Amino acid sequence: MGEIAGGGAALRTLIVDDEPLAVERMQVICARMDGIIVIGTASDGEAGLRLIDALKPDVVLLDLTMPETDGLAVARRLGGKPDAPAVIFVTAHDEFAVEAFDLDAVDYVLKPVAPDRLQRAIGRVMARRGERTMTESKWLEEFWVPYRSELVRIPASDVYRIDAERDYVRLHVPGQSYLLLQTITSLEQKLDPARFIRIHRSTILRRDHVTGLRHEGLGVWSAETGDGDALRIGRTYLPAVKKMAGR
Repeated sequence: MGEIAGGGAALRTLIVDDEPLAVERMQVICARMDGIIVIGTASDGEAGLRLIDALKPDVVLLDLTMPETDGLAVARRLGGKPDAPAVIFVTAHDEFAVEAFDLDAVDYVLKPVAPDRLQRAIGRVMARRGERTMTESKWLEEFWVPYRSELVRIPASDVYRIDAERDYVRLHVPGQSYLLLQTITSLEQKLDPARFIRIHRSTILRRDHVTGLRHEGLGVWSAETGDGDALRIGRTYLPAVKKMAGR
């Protein structure tokens, strides 16, 4: 068996893709990378599931759009299995990113696959293996958002404000903001309430970003934030915000 530079077994990798040229390209890229060894390929989701059961790979490079059993269906069937491999989705489409990460995918790599991008994805698998703890948070710990020609990982701890923009949300991080296709209500349910609080139907704030509350009169309140804004608090959310402030 191959080894990772510096010691340790290489990641046993299965490629699942219905496009022969895509499989061939992935095999060539993998052959030139340290830390992984390809143990098999499958051309559809059902064959992929059979090989996963038989070969017990460490990681699956999984195409999303395959006929009949697609990549999302494969990931759903792997979900909850104690010995399930890490999943890296490989696809030409970025619109499935939210659902993919709801299924605990390690990464989401867009085609045509660049070797350095795949290397970063494999690095995330290795990091996850090394950082596993006895307990895992049930709350969302990171976002993956389309930006230019790839998907960008944003730790939830870096997001200080979230604004609703129709069917999207805008994630604000220091010096930048990103659009993510998701409603603010569905996203709120995935965020740790000890870390985030909704102050308005269109706004969620990281709790430590709130520096004070201001009474504007006539029952209207605003939340003052670390960047100097004063954001109106919706009446529905006012009791929870006041409770946060001990009022």
